[in-house]
Amino acid sequence: MVTEGKYVAIHYTGKFDDGQVFDSSLDGAPFEFQAGAGMVIPGLDRAVLGMKLDEEKDIVIAPEDGYGDYDENLLYAFPLEEVQQQFKPEIGMTIGLQMDNGAQIPAVIKEITDDEVVVDMNHPLAGKTLHFHVKVVNISDEPEYSGGCDACGGFSDGCSC
Repeated sequence: MVTEGKYVAIHYTGKFDDGQVFDSSLDGAPFEFQAGAGMVIPGLDRAVLGMKLDEEKDIVIAPEDGYGDYDENLLYAFPLEEVQQQFKPEIGMTIGLQMDNGAQIPAVIKEITDDEVVVDMNHPLAGKTLHFHVKVVNISDEPEYSGGCDACGGFSDGCSC
């Protein structure tokens, strides 16, 4: 049974309210994380506790237990001329913004006007209710699957995926 501190490997399919699939592990390696360690969004972390090997479950995660509410304060505008000196911006493009502490944060170009480029630093899943079908495929005391941030499927708070 999955308890705090155990490593749990799951296969999952994530969908939006309208049924559109936004991510799935079914075509690849299972997604593994340490239960209760804050490695994934809170709603997923809590949902797997108490599950048994080979158990399947449908869960619904509200924004506050996922990636938070959409925050208009995380929209930033930069002068178009400055941006064009570095690259040709396109709506929908994901770029990395350098923070004061040296970390890079992903942002999506939301709007381009004659004077500025507006970027959105909200997580792409912020403000969305997430529907997951999960199946526990392994429970162990130590990690057994490689992957780390490369395999996080975007569901980790500690990774920059």
